[in-house]
Amino acid sequence: MILLIIAALALTLSFPPFSISFLSFFALIPLFLAIEKVTPREAFKIGYIFGLAHFFTLLYWIPYPISRYGGLSLYLSVFPYLLLVMYLASFFGIFCYLCRLQSKLTLLFYPCCWVVLEFFRSKLLTGFPWCLMGYTQYKNLHIIQIADIAGVYGVSFLIVLVNTAFYLLLTRRLNFIKGLVVFAFFSLAYTYGIYRLHDTIKGKDIKVAIVQGNIDQSLKWNPSYQTRTMATYLELTRYAFKYKPYLVVWPETAVPFYFQEDRSLAKLIYKISENCKIIFGSPAYKRKKDRICYFNRAYLLSKGKIVSYYDKVHLVPFGEYVPLKKILFFVNRIVSSTGDFSPGKGIYPLRCGDLSAGLMICYEAIFPEIARIHVKKEANILVNISNDAWFGKTSAPYQHFAMSVFRAVENRSYLIRATNTGISGFIDPLGRVIKRSSLFKREVLLARLKLVNKPLTIYTKYGDIGVYLAFFFVAVSLLMNHKASQ
Repeated sequence: MILLIIAALALTLSFPPFSISFLSFFALIPLFLAIEKVTPREAFKIGYIFGLAHFFTLLYWIPYPISRYGGLSLYLSVFPYLLLVMYLASFFGIFCYLCRLQSKLTLLFYPCCWVVLEFFRSKLLTGFPWCLMGYTQYKNLHIIQIADIAGVYGVSFLIVLVNTAFYLLLTRRLNFIKGLVVFAFFSLAYTYGIYRLHDTIKGKDIKVAIVQGNIDQSLKWNPSYQTRTMATYLELTRYAFKYKPYLVVWPETAVPFYFQEDRSLAKLIYKISENCKIIFGSPAYKRKKDRICYFNRAYLLSKGKIVSYYDKVHLVPFGEYVPLKKILFFVNRIVSSTGDFSPGKGIYPLRCGDLSAGLMICYEAIFPEIARIHVKKEANILVNISNDAWFGKTSAPYQHFAMSVFRAVENRSYLIRATNTGISGFIDPLGRVIKRSSLFKREVLLARLKLVNKPLTIYTKYGDIGVYLAFFFVAVSLLMNHKASQ
């Protein structure tokens, strides 16, 4: 049991900020050994314990925003954290249960089963695809290039495949054919990575500036602090003008008031947009018959006018709205500036001249399908605006940034990430971090990017078709195994 928990901790260490990525290729071996000769029910328990240890350490930061900004005491904030950990650990339990049901085809069954369950985790109960296995390799550029074919799930598949191969080797069940299969998968992925890293990126050159205001979250929504907040962003933006940027990007809710209302502070932003295109976040609202709907909005301004806007479609449960509100009436949202947010009507790029920006607000960047839809609708650059101040000085900002890297690779697009307190940065279509900011520091990042104009990637076109094939393989394998056991 101690070895199992150590392995779970090793898996946690493979994720940011530690990023000891090679550990992910070995971390599952003790788990596979532990479930080798037990019943499926016992395997579930072992997998569940492994999952508890992993997610308990990976997501330790969750009580911080709940207690500091959600109005709950530190003791009470531990309960939603534990509930989430218990829920996520169940996927590890189910994985081990299914692995014990399948007595054959271990080499491919284990990785296929893993990615299918990761996919379900990304969809069920609004989805929480935070730190999927593939994200451990965000710095390993040769490996992650296959994401433009199979997404982050393809990288997860490769990691679990290697774990399975080492497990079979230790148990003396890795014959020549199986070894050849593993070698072929890994070498093809690595060779493809070498090939892709020699790509020439074509498109119109643009200069972009990111403004990281580093506004204290506890003061951000204080009406008396709004003028100072705007003065900070305007001052930093004027500094960026020395670079003559084509586009300036501010973070999510950088404007802590309703920009749509005609106020003096809004006029200052209109005026500064006469010099360049500017994207920023602000809360918004729309009056309906019997209620007011609130939105988490991103605006695109140019030449002193609103060109377009995008309303966030994938909201954060308990952060921007309370699910099952009639039942959970005692739960407050973390974001207290408005009422519950409503999702936007659709996913579409913000267009102005040559620019077609695919906006992802906050943790929309961890959902691959949102970036895919933007690029399929002819977005030629991806923009993620976020406010990670909620997380404090924890692992979360590093994990959030790492996941954004995959959206650039999957769609072969430059990605601009602007956050309030970090980590902001520029990522190229090969997953290389061009520049990145520090945490809790006021910064202006400048870079020359391209508005990419090239054919859609396989992943952008067809999405998670690899996961569907894995699901088919798992279903057929379990059915055949069930018939064989009768």
